[in-house]
Amino acid sequence: MAERVPAADTKGSINLRIETSTRELIDNAAAVLGKTRTEFMIESARRQAIDVLLDQRLFMLDADRFNTFMNALDNPPAPGPKLRSLLRRAPAWQK
Repeated sequence: MAERVPAADTKGSINLRIETSTRELIDNAAAVLGKTRTEFMIESARRQAIDVLLDQRLFMLDADRFNTFMNALDNPPAPGPKLRSLLRRAPAWQK
């Protein structure tokens, strides 16, 4: 019986429609690095995706700012009228 390959290990394709000038720019940059268009685009897109996700999850603070940040998390302000109003509303998916 053949072993099934997990979906995460299979390859797929992404089809893009781009202007000729953009494709040429990508091809020229890939050639400078000795890569194929596909290798260049995958590496570039992957790097950008990682940067975007890290920007949402990782930030660096010096000791003083870290302490200020932690203090704000540990001592949030009391709920104001706008927050209390929001919490009383029915969620959109229940309307």
